[in-house]
Amino acid sequence: MNSKLTKYYFGYIFIAPFFISFAIFGLVPILYTLYLSFTNWDAFNDPVYNGVGNYTRLLHDTAFYQSIGNTLIIWIFSIVPQLLIAVTLAIILNEKFIRGKHFFRAVYYFPNIITPVTLGVLFSLIFDWQTGSINKLLTTIGLVEDPINWFNNPWWSRLIVAAVICWQNFGFNMIVFIAGLQSIPDEVYEASQVDGASGWQKTLYVTIPLLRPVFIFTLITSVIGGLQLFDSPYMIGNGPNNTTRTMIMYLYETAFKNFNFSYGAAIAYGVFVIVMCFTAVTIWLTRKREQ
Repeated sequence: MNSKLTKYYFGYIFIAPFFISFAIFGLVPILYTLYLSFTNWDAFNDPVYNGVGNYTRLLHDTAFYQSIGNTLIIWIFSIVPQLLIAVTLAIILNEKFIRGKHFFRAVYYFPNIITPVTLGVLFSLIFDWQTGSINKLLTTIGLVEDPINWFNNPWWSRLIVAAVICWQNFGFNMIVFIAGLQSIPDEVYEASQVDGASGWQKTLYVTIPLLRPVFIFTLITSVIGGLQLFDSPYMIGNGPNNTTRTMIMYLYETAFKNFNFSYGAAIAYGVFVIVMCFTAVTIWLTRKREQ
């Protein structure tokens, strides 16, 4: 009996470091942020209780609603090509006759290990109005006469931010899809081949349906990550009339530039509720589709 109890407590000892570190660096800041959202605090004076004043202000904040719209637009323009490119490359690189597929997998995954800040700076230089290589190329081949000020156009600036995110993350999703493809039994493809299915039909009616759990996983993770965009859009800039300012960028500017930490805390919980709602809707839609 004593030996069983000893082993039982040893398990708690092994998992204790994680829970202790999470409580100190995760749970305590989360709860303190919730407390700050009900106060007025500028980081210099003591917090003053404000009730739900910050949340009432948030519900009528047009800048916050604009940041929600910007985030959704950038996310949609990044996730659709991202998943299409990822699943297409995964199907191609999963074929046995492709030579050097491990090399190409590494090459396509490489942008995922580059920091978003670096990618944001890189794309901002490439699309620079005066010295950017894109304008140099377009003027050299004669497609345009004058350089294009990409970041002065709201839609071009959003598309550039979406391109950064797509280029960074499609390699990770490709690896996930390859893992899903390798879990499909060969017997399924052999049975479809016996039935006379062509290569395209096997992809359309066998591979894609069996990859549904992987699609659900990538979609949910993209929703959670896509609604928290900050690094790349911040390095590229707000765009004309703040058309590329995301929710997290608005939170950062409110709290750390304007020193309104209490309202920033309310924005943080507003973002949390939005992410949870979109994630719940995504899960509900996928489950309903399966039923």
